[in-house]
Amino acid sequence: MNTWYEQAEDRLKEEYGKVTGQKEGAMKSAVRDALLEFCRQNEEFAQAVAQGGTFKDCMASVAKGVGGSISDLEAYRRAVSFYFDGAKVSFSMTIQLEPAQTEPDRNGILLDLSDFF
Repeated sequence: MNTWYEQAEDRLKEEYGKVTGQKEGAMKSAVRDALLEFCRQNEEFAQAVAQGGTFKDCMASVAKGVGGSISDLEAYRRAVSFYFDGAKVSFSMTIQLEPAQTEPDRNGILLDLSDFF
C-alpha cells in the first residue's frame, strides 16, 4: 500500500491540470510544491491532503478575495488551512554572506516574517 505521502502526491499531481482561473493558475505550481513539502514533513497532514478536498477547490479558496497580489506565505497558509483547519505555517529566512561557509551562520540575521503581519 502507498504511504499517505505517495497518495497525496499522486492526488495533487492528478488534479493539478484541473485548476482553472488566472490567479489560481499563477499560484498553483508554488502552492502544490509547498503542500508536497508539508506532506513530507507530516504524515497526518499528508493524510488530510490525500483524503480531503480537491486541489482545484483548494486553489479557489487560496485565491478567494485576492486583489492584485498575495504573498507566498499567505497563499501557503490558506492552502494548509483548506486541508487541515488550525494548522500553522512558519517561515524562517537566513542570509549567508560567505559562499565557502558550509553551516548556516547561527549569529546571522533571522527574520520571522509573521512579525510583519
